[in-house]
Amino acid sequence: MFGGFSHSVTGASHTATGLICQDHSAYEVHEHYSIAAIADGHGSKKYFRSHLGSEFAVKAALETIKRFYMDPEKFESNFPVHHKLILDNIKKQIIANWNARVQQHLDNNHVTRDEIKKFSTEEFKAIPPESYYGTTLVVAVAGRSFTFGIQIGDGSLVALFDDGKPIMPMNYDESAPANMTASMCNSNAASMFNSFVVKDKKLLALFASSDGLYTSFSNEDDFLEYHLIISSQLDNLDTFKESVIKNLTKRSHYGTEDDISLACVCDIDLIKEHTETLKKKIEENKASAADRKKERLAKLKNI
Repeated sequence: MFGGFSHSVTGASHTATGLICQDHSAYEVHEHYSIAAIADGHGSKKYFRSHLGSEFAVKAALETIKRFYMDPEKFESNFPVHHKLILDNIKKQIIANWNARVQQHLDNNHVTRDEIKKFSTEEFKAIPPESYYGTTLVVAVAGRSFTFGIQIGDGSLVALFDDGKPIMPMNYDESAPANMTASMCNSNAASMFNSFVVKDKKLLALFASSDGLYTSFSNEDDFLEYHLIISSQLDNLDTFKESVIKNLTKRSHYGTEDDISLACVCDIDLIKEHTETLKKKIEENKASAADRKKERLAKLKNI
């Protein structure tokens, strides 16, 4: 049985300067699949509608995946064989859907004087209209016999399979030229996505998060350990939601001070089945972390 969760919190730095949250997150659970998506609107001033761009990106992703799953049996049969072609089509359709939403919003909501006054005339003319809405996007999909994800820009995707070891199946490698941000608003955005596919592995949980979460940790090991710990709590989603919202709020105010989004989908039955495996992994990781701390302290004493 699939379950899920999503939440976005405003970072302390945005609260202090009066900025609204530029992140957006959502999840959906269906009979054949579940999907989690987050988007992080860009912070630079030329992306002054990025809080809307991130919302449009998440909605475009959900709508596109649902369209591909309109005939679940056919999709589940075709995807393992033709996943590269299908993923390319998914990326292109998400971009097209996002651009259509942006254009519709622009048509109905012309740029205001308050939005323009931050720029000189020359600066504003140089900004392509779609850039007003610039955003990243991370999409994670759990099917019945495969798992896949796509990503443009920064952010993280963490997967936990039945071996109990959380991994980041996509290496973040921004496919953009120097001085260019990988973004939904770029003309060649479809070519800037990273993606992954895992077949024939039992998925326990799948997480998508904005970079505000990753940067609230001192290292990748701690970041992955965090996902392992919260995965062990997913068998009771109501309790989990309360605790993780408090934790995300704390991290957004006392850690990174950036907006943070986290969305997850999970197989609740499999998590319950692998409770002991998760507990064992958590204890092993605690021991490893303690050993690493001892090594660091020993090195410091020898300096």
